[in-house]
This record gives sequence, C-alpha cells and structure tokens, in this order.
Amino acid sequence: MGLGGCILLIGAGAILTFATDWETESVNLDLVGLIMMAVGIIGVATFTSIARRRRAVVPPVAPTVVEEPRHSGYER
Repeated sequence: MGLGGCILLIGAGAILTFATDWETESVNLDLVGLIMMAVGIIGVATFTSIARRRRAVVPPVAPTVVEEPRHSGYER
C-alpha cells in the first residue's frame, strides 16, 4: 500500500467517524473509522521510514589510482 492508499484510509476513516450519523445494530461505524485512521497513520509512518532508508545516499569512494613507472623510449 502506497502513500496515497494510506491517506485514503485516513480520509475515509475520518468521514466515517466525524461526518456520518448512521446507526447500525451490528457495526459501530465510529470505531471502524477510528481503526481505519489508525491503520492509515501506521501506514504513513512505515512508508516514510522505508522511503527514508531508500534515499540514504552513501558518498562514493574515490577510485584508487596506481601510476606505473614510466620507461624511456629506448632500452640499453
């Protein structure tokens, strides 16, 4: 689930909790909304921590240059 899905869960949970007044005998919609918001918040926290680890930049190691001794153009 990506960041958009987590934000969608938070929004839908908030709508169920705060913007509806539906009454059902078997399901408490306020509790379902709170659970959806909690899952969305946990998802956002998990997503951002994973994304932060992926973006960690390791400075490149400078290549080791080995110079060979130069020979003159002719040999004795």
